[in-house]
Amino acid sequence: MHVHQRLRAALLGAVGFVLAGPAMAQAPRPWELGFQPPQSTVMRGIEGLHSLVLWLMAMVTFFVAALIIFVVWRYRASRNPTPSRVSHHTALEVAWTLLPVLILVLIAIPSFRLVYYEDRTDDPAMTIKVTGHQWNWEYNYPDNGGFSFISNMIPDEDLKPGDLRHLSVDNRLVLPAGQNIRILTTSTDVIHSFFIPSLGVQRYAIPGRTIETWVRVDKPGVYYGECNQICGTNHSVMPIAVEALSPEEFTKWAAQAKTKFASVPAPSRESGEQELASVAQTLR
Repeated sequence: MHVHQRLRAALLGAVGFVLAGPAMAQAPRPWELGFQPPQSTVMRGIEGLHSLVLWLMAMVTFFVAALIIFVVWRYRASRNPTPSRVSHHTALEVAWTLLPVLILVLIAIPSFRLVYYEDRTDDPAMTIKVTGHQWNWEYNYPDNGGFSFISNMIPDEDLKPGDLRHLSVDNRLVLPAGQNIRILTTSTDVIHSFFIPSLGVQRYAIPGRTIETWVRVDKPGVYYGECNQICGTNHSVMPIAVEALSPEEFTKWAAQAKTKFASVPAPSRESGEQELASVAQTLR
């Protein structure tokens, strides 16, 4: 692609960002810098903390750079042929010790509050269990009849119009919007990571452990993520697609899903290996 074509694509992407607004920012976009627009209370807190730290570090950088320029200009050899032999300055040493401490405290207080806030919810509307496998996700709904299903990436040759390559899946994780959802993550083989950027969700899935987090999706839509822990040769085929529905639509979906997935047998090891080989062949 020529340079002018790339610039044109970047301009169109920027215009699309302005016109689309936060509701359309559910997946990564070309030329995107920074976070996806937040779609949950936790992600808004993460973005706010990021902005705070970014501006603090910018001010520190500008201050140190200005100080270095001033020292180089003020104490250059031509102006100070006889350098000062002062080796200690109590007030200055106290200042450059206390100032970094105050900056760290200013960062630490909202950081600890956010870590505590995103750890778990006290009053969840429902619980979802997420299990990582090599290489797909299994979702279990213990509060809605106990049904579960496997979510696999859609191979390139099966993509339909509107599907996103390496992000679309055959079975999405469906959640009700506007409600606190407890998420429990675990794994059956190696360490995976359940990561949905726009929702501010990231938790490791570790064999033999169950780790808790939560999410409250602002509004209905589809939100994409991926496993971001290197978990093996087909790590790239573990996308996550979350579909948020209104509470009424979710109730209807859960009733249908309970019947649909109740009759689906658990995948055998042989069938899983065959499917994995098919996906791997597609990627080659």
